Amino acid sequence: MTQPPPPPPHQPPQGGGFGPPADQPQQPQPAQAPQPPAQAPHTPQPPPGYGYPQAGPPPQPPQQPAGYGYPAQPPNPYAQQQPGAHPQPNNPYGAAPQNPYGAAPQNPYGAQQPPPGYGYPQATVPMQAQAGGGSGGKKINAQVAIIVSAVVAIALIVGGGVWYASSDDGAKDDTATSGDKNGGDKDKNGGDGAQGDEGAAPKGSERVPADTAAGVLFQIPAPPVKDEQIHSVAGSWLTDSVYAKSGVNQVTGYDPDTGGTKWTLPLTGQTCGYARQITGDGTTVVLSEAAKRNAKGEHEPCTQITAFNVDSGKKLWSKSVTVSDAEVAFAEATISGGTVAVGGGYSGGAAFDVTTGKVLWQPKVSNCTDVGYAGGARLVAVHKCGDYGNEKYEVQLIDPKTGSVKWGYKVPDGLENIKVISTQPVVFGVDSADITASGASDVFSLDDSGKLLYKIPLEDGEYNHRCEIARTDGCGGIVVGNGKLYVPTKEHDGGADSRMTNEIVAFSLETGKSTGDRIDAGDRYTVFPLRMDGGDLVAYKEGPYDKGDQIVSVNGGSLKQTTLLETPGTRDVRDAISRMVPRSAEALYTDGRLFLGKNLVSKPYTKGEEVYTALGFGAK
Repeated sequence: MTQPPPPPPHQPPQGGGFGPPADQPQQPQPAQAPQPPAQAPHTPQPPPGYGYPQAGPPPQPPQQPAGYGYPAQPPNPYAQQQPGAHPQPNNPYGAAPQNPYGAAPQNPYGAQQPPPGYGYPQATVPMQAQAGGGSGGKKINAQVAIIVSAVVAIALIVGGGVWYASSDDGAKDDTATSGDKNGGDKDKNGGDGAQGDEGAAPKGSERVPADTAAGVLFQIPAPPVKDEQIHSVAGSWLTDSVYAKSGVNQVTGYDPDTGGTKWTLPLTGQTCGYARQITGDGTTVVLSEAAKRNAKGEHEPCTQITAFNVDSGKKLWSKSVTVSDAEVAFAEATISGGTVAVGGGYSGGAAFDVTTGKVLWQPKVSNCTDVGYAGGARLVAVHKCGDYGNEKYEVQLIDPKTGSVKWGYKVPDGLENIKVISTQPVVFGVDSADITASGASDVFSLDDSGKLLYKIPLEDGEYNHRCEIARTDGCGGIVVGNGKLYVPTKEHDGGADSRMTNEIVAFSLETGKSTGDRIDAGDRYTVFPLRMDGGDLVAYKEGPYDKGDQIVSVNGGSLKQTTLLETPGTRDVRDAISRMVPRSAEALYTDGRLFLGKNLVSKPYTKGEEVYTALGFGAK
């Protein structure tokens, strides 16, 4: 029996504040907001996610201790590799550069080197409740402390949101965090941006609202949660007419301006993965567990694949994959060229026609498997061959309709946990040594024939991007566009008042060197990239304790910043946003509207505390 749809979300009171639903007593508010602290503390961020945990398949053997990554003095990591499962072109890596790793990148901070000691925060989070939210002087709220250990299980990519996929064979790229009026003709990329000339980037489509001061459109209350339980609500999608958000055992479509419920789609169990893309006709895909969780909240295997229309909520098809009389569990889904590909399981990947659900390929008993896929403009597979301890990986560009390999790049031996950051151009990251806080300490850029352009080292602790372990497309806060890799630096002392700040810097995909681009967050703000909008970069700026957060557009050539939206700076709104943890939230922005969604919900830390699964803000 499916659960009834939740009641319509509470509409905010006059003035755009937050509070409990009208039929519940209002919580007492303090007479005035506390004075700002003399010195703003560093805002802790959640550690990188490790993919959605599965209960069904047996766990893999533990990772090898030593030897993971590059040896201290590699003989030549790009030398000829052993043949893989697919034939390779002659000399697939091209002529070896004089230094295959390239010169060390230039100081991304310019002349002034930031002081040490502000690397990626540890998993420990203060448990006391704080009034502020965000960064540059705001402490993380205690609600985050409860779920931070669970957030690492499913971290959805900042800027993850909605990517529009063309119905053509990967001809039209989109990895957008928001809906596209043109059904994917415009590039609103979070990783597959238009490369272009660095000085002549194509103009973006986002326009500045007449008033960038945003009001609260709605807040979606979290479902009741029992003690010690954590529910998955992973999945957000946005079109012109619907904001869809996963709840417990269902997906609900809301009016993006009012929060009124438009439709409810029941699922077999809680969500455990989803495609961030939406096709031109409004179709996307969600993964769900095989059954509802028991009274103890124990996970079920993630085996169900459901395609639905975001505007109407109509289910198009629902499938599972059976191998050796057992249903295969997956962890991620992506769409490209009319194909939905699912991966992240132990048995390999599978693909379906996104409209009909027809099986295009599925796991086979073999020594070689597709670990996972990344979609959007093109479909890229991470392919693995060999027994445990002797695995060899290959990043492959594949035909979405047939699964045939167009070309493959053999990843140097000793590297795994490969994360595809962009599919056009193909850019992927790896951990080159022990597991890092960022999840990607080295980034490889490939040309259109699959040959290596350059390897870009991102020293652990110096940058603030996040790539999930065991997720092929699970990177957030790192974006490709204009022939560059945009990545935020770690937070550092911003000046005389000791407020924290950071910047976004860029590296050339062709040379691996710093381009000299520096996008400053500004006094008391911190910034991270969300996606590309043509040649412009859309970024999220977390404000200090007395101001709202901002969405800005950064011109790809001049680096001029234009504010598109600013959230209210009131205490209750700041607190609600801080509980979302914007850097790990499902953040969707387009046309003057910002939506922040959670991946997981748990019991409130404080009795009577309001917990939300999504917040909507709108500028006019």
